[in-house]
Amino acid sequence: MQRFKIKQLTVLETSQNKNSVLNDFKQLTKFGLSLSVVFSSVAGYLLAVNTVEYKTLMLLAFGGYCMVGASNAFNQIIEREPDALMKRTKNRPVPTGRISVNAAMTIAVILTIIGILILYSINAKTALFGAISIFLYTSAYTPLKPITPLSVFVGAIPGAIPFMLGWVAATGEFGIEAGMLFMIQFFWQFPHFWAIGWLQFDEYKKAGFNLMPTGEKNKKATKLIIIYTIFMLLVSVFPVLRLSGDLYLLPISAIVIFLLGAVMLFYGIKLHKEQTDIMARKLMLSSVLYITLIQIIFVIDKFLH
Repeated sequence: MQRFKIKQLTVLETSQNKNSVLNDFKQLTKFGLSLSVVFSSVAGYLLAVNTVEYKTLMLLAFGGYCMVGASNAFNQIIEREPDALMKRTKNRPVPTGRISVNAAMTIAVILTIIGILILYSINAKTALFGAISIFLYTSAYTPLKPITPLSVFVGAIPGAIPFMLGWVAATGEFGIEAGMLFMIQFFWQFPHFWAIGWLQFDEYKKAGFNLMPTGEKNKKATKLIIIYTIFMLLVSVFPVLRLSGDLYLLPISAIVIFLLGAVMLFYGIKLHKEQTDIMARKLMLSSVLYITLIQIIFVIDKFLH
């Protein structure tokens, strides 16, 4: 009986250890964020094809996850000391020591190699943009974060690649269509990340980061949020004019997208007037809803043509 109990405890501990390792891996690669990036890439792919090749789609999804996961792992290695100072990040596996720096680096390098090879098996341009994304995120955006708020502009470039990456994976070309998808996600990131920067201002300051465009939570910053939201909205509905190659929208889809963008603009204006965390949170949540829904709308619209 005693042996049976010991065996049960051993099995339970082994199971818990496996779950702990898996959870640490998910935190290191930012599983939720990585899935949202994969979602964007898949949406971009579906926009470009008439017949879905499921093998290519699976390669894009898996390769994309590896690339984003690698970027996030490199980021957490570089920022392990600032992460230890912030409530939101102090329990991540690297600052707590649950994953050593060497182990995290090994994981990041392996994911990079696997990701590039998988994307290269689709086509060379897809692998190239994936590699550019990792390089800019880890070698430009991350080091610039403690130096200048302009890091957000730099980070918006790799952040805008996923949506258009799917189109490039499907066609092997970077044309006006892929460029439009890039611009939509590029301009979207500014109100999204500045809303986060507003909410996390004190925590970021504690860690030596300042992501607000003016360096402060003020009306100059919220003016920029409104301006970039308007840019995002205009770019998002531009395909209705049928001036963006094979990427275009039906008028009804453009109206729905415009209304979704108007919600973000509304909260941006409210934030400008009230200067409160409540409005910043509403703007941030509405931005997440916006980027998710417009990608779905674009795909549905494509199959309605």
